[in-house]
Amino acid sequence: QVQLVESGGGLVQAGGSLRLSCAASGDTICISDMGWYRQAPGKERELVVSISSGTSTNYADSVKGRFTISRDNRKNTVYLQMNMLKPEDTASYYCAARFRGTDNYQYWGQGTQVTVSS
Repeated sequence: QVQLVESGGGLVQAGGSLRLSCAASGDTICISDMGWYRQAPGKERELVVSISSGTSTNYADSVKGRFTISRDNRKNTVYLQMNMLKPEDTASYYCAARFRGTDNYQYWGQGTQVTVSS
């Protein structure tokens, strides 16, 4: 079992920045990929970015060049630096973790709200 706790959301003006953190606890040694998803009202949850245990990354086109994911394996924490935020980035952001040898993300955080005003 893994527990994920996000922090760092908030309200920011367009063009501003926020940094999200996701701290993992429990069976963290079993974690392979970690990712950030987001869900806006009335929309489906979408992948923002993922990072492998080897730090390979996969970004959604909509955030490339603006968002940066990083991973500190010693602290079992993943970060999402979000720059040049746009109103369309407004959503609940969720951290997710996947165990080695599995295809889907099994563990999810409770989510943190990001609101970007125009």
